[in-house]
Parts: sequence; C-alpha cells; structure tokens
Amino acid sequence: MEGWTVASTDTSPQTRLTTAAVAAASGYSAQQIRDLEALGVIAPAPRAANGYRRFSHGHLRDLRAYRDLAAAIGPVRARRALREIRTLPRDQAAALLGSFHVALARERDDALAAHRALQAIRAEASAETAPATGDAMTITELAGALGVPASTLRFWEKSGLVVPERVTTRAGAARRYPLPAIREARITAALRAAGYRIPDIRHTMTGIRRLHDVADPLAALESRVDAIARRTLALLRAGTDITDIIAPA
Repeated sequence: MEGWTVASTDTSPQTRLTTAAVAAASGYSAQQIRDLEALGVIAPAPRAANGYRRFSHGHLRDLRAYRDLAAAIGPVRARRALREIRTLPRDQAAALLGSFHVALARERDDALAAHRALQAIRAEASAETAPATGDAMTITELAGALGVPASTLRFWEKSGLVVPERVTTRAGAARRYPLPAIREARITAALRAAGYRIPDIRHTMTGIRRLHDVADPLAALESRVDAIARRTLALLRAGTDITDIIAPA
C-alpha cells in the first residue's frame, strides 16, 4: 500500500506531526484519527501549548497496524485487540496475536475440507445410476452419517436447504432421504463447516438444483481461500507493527 510517509528527514518516534500530516500520510481523515485515538486504537497524542495534538511516527505505525489488522480480522475485533494489546502483559499480548493466525489457519482448513467434500460429491453424482429404493436413508441414518443431530436436519429442511421425501409408515409419517436429498445434506454440511451462513447456502442450493451442478459453490470456496490468503498477508504485515508495540526496541 502506498502512503505512510511524511515529508521529513527525521523519522524518529519523537518527531512531532500535526493531525493534517498524519492524515495525509495514512489516508485516514482527521476526524477518523481523532476517533481512533479516543477509542484507544492508537496511543494518546500529547498536546502542544496551543492545544493541538502532536503525533509521532509511532502513531503512524499504530494506524498502519490497525488498517492491516482490520483487513485480517474485521474492524471491530481489530479495535478491541489493539486496545488490549496496549494493556496486556507481553506474553498475553503475543498469545492474542497468535490466536488470530490460528483462527485464519482453521478457516482455511475448513474451506479446503469443504472444497474436497464438494469435489467428491460432484464425482459421485457423475457416476451415479438411477436411485434405487435401498439408496434412501432415514433421518437417524443420515444424521449419524453426517455427525449432526436429527434436529439439525429438520432445521435445514425448514430453511429450504434439504428436501426429503415423506413416507407413511405404521408409526405415521416419516422423512426419507433419497440420493438427491443426501447430496443436498452433504453439501450443506460442507458449506456450514466452511463458515457459510444459512442464507448463502440457501442461495447456493437454489443454483445447484437449477443447474444440477456444484461448480458455483466450488468457485465460491476457491474465492474464500484466496480471501483468507489476503487476510493472512494483512495479518503478517500487522504483526510486524504490533510486535513493535508489544516489545519496542
């Protein structure tokens, strides 16, 4: 990212910069800078005799850390994290930063697992013969196969994600899941594991039913992996500056 420079040959942390200079260097507005100071995202700026704030290159570092951290984990969590990092003991502050890397790595693993599941489901669909009666599953069997409660399958049905058949038994009406419904349940489980919200999965399932293919959710998962990579790089950039906040030279 361009910017983050000030027209000065003195780059020491003690250099005093005006709010306008910090705004020009960081790309944040003067009001945003004041707001971030008030929220504790950046360190409090000392005041000159005339009451004006006097910022340093350390404040530019703080703003840079916030921008990258917000890109990695979201602005709300980034604001809270930077406030905590200033007050936590060094080991706890370092552990907090490490937890963000762990969470992003887990997101990536989940997305890749869902991608593999969808690829397997697509391969199975292309090799399937016409469904036979014996291929259907009960709600108990399918819940066990997916590792979810039966109530979750009922919720997915209510949300329009999975469409079972209803059959009449001696005990009354019961759900029966033929191959198309089993496939829908597996896709739903894979996307939920990757962090997709119910409305997003509903949109995906509508497309799959219309196109009889899972290419779109596969592309969506590939885009998600790319986005996680960008967020991880932003977190690495933020980590360099946050390390300096935690343990200044």
